[in-house]
Amino acid sequence: MSFIATPQSMHFPEALPLQSGASIRDYHLAFETYGTLNADKSNAVLVCHALNASHHVAGVYEGQPKSEGWWDNMIGPGKPVDTNRFFVIGVNNLGSCFGSTGPMHAHPDTGEIYGADFPVVTVEDWVNAQARLLDRLGIAQLAAVLGGSLGGMQALSWTLQHPERMRHAVVVASAPNLTAENIAFNEVARRAIVTDPDFHGGHFYRHGVIPKRGLRIARMIGHITYLSDDVMNEKFGRQLRHQVLEKAPLGGSDDAPAQSVGAYLYSTQDIEFQIESYLRYQGDKFSEYFDANTYLLITRALDYFDPARAHANNLTLALARAQAKFLLVSFTTDWRFSPQRSREIVKALLDNRRRVSYAEIDAPHGHDAFLLDDARYMSVMRSYFDSIAKEFA
Repeated sequence: MSFIATPQSMHFPEALPLQSGASIRDYHLAFETYGTLNADKSNAVLVCHALNASHHVAGVYEGQPKSEGWWDNMIGPGKPVDTNRFFVIGVNNLGSCFGSTGPMHAHPDTGEIYGADFPVVTVEDWVNAQARLLDRLGIAQLAAVLGGSLGGMQALSWTLQHPERMRHAVVVASAPNLTAENIAFNEVARRAIVTDPDFHGGHFYRHGVIPKRGLRIARMIGHITYLSDDVMNEKFGRQLRHQVLEKAPLGGSDDAPAQSVGAYLYSTQDIEFQIESYLRYQGDKFSEYFDANTYLLITRALDYFDPARAHANNLTLALARAQAKFLLVSFTTDWRFSPQRSREIVKALLDNRRRVSYAEIDAPHGHDAFLLDDARYMSVMRSYFDSIAKEFA
């Protein structure tokens, strides 16, 4: 059973130095909290979000059916991250389009909408902004930082930037950096956006338009990478859309009824296959609520994250600073952030004699598996957070 979540916002007038050398001031961070902070403030868990998620991690909004948070199956009363025991904080990152200050907001110096002038932000910048939020909430040390995908990168970065402020890092379906293939996917998506005639160099707000075409294509590319080949084939196969079957029935036989086969339309423009229809639907939906500049910023933050870069690409040296205990989880069919990438982190931590638990879940769902219900995955998470709860019980 879910609970009512209430979004909050915190204003930060002071400048936040950014990794690029720029800074941002007079910004807001949107966040939500679930559960109760205990007397010695030792039960706080920070949840970091991935590309298109937000601070709305769990629960529902009052009067808004079907408004569950993006990790509502994981977090809540009696769930693996049990809010009867933990005080959970979900925070929306700078540059997002879901409440925290982003490119669609006004620059405090000029009063003009930032647009393409919003400063480039990195995973490290987000972590420093999150640390400031914790300062305001009076939380000196977190019981854990938890994140999946890009959120896992933030959890990993927390262990390096603020090692004394956390006891556990839970890194799910993530990686120590992006492969060339992943950067390539991001670049194709970005090019789709910036070459949309409605993009206007990132200042499309001034023109009252949205580069929806580019956003649609970017989302379609993303969706292809989030699913495994097996799941995509099982879900869609080579099925044709019902409209195609109605327009061009093949005839049928005892072995192949007409309604399940159909003929092709022999068109290069029509949507004929179910997978095409699915991708178009996802792209259309995404273009209605996501911001084009935010997409550029977040994918670039993914590209830049690489803690080993400052250590001659030696991940063991990079993670020597970490003090936390770790749980890493990966999924066998996740080809975007494959188990091999998690094993690289595990090895580097073991080289540093850090305490690490690692679960490699045999799941068919690809990268999206980290958001889904899988009994073994949920059991691993529940068991780990049960052990954390015993530390402050």
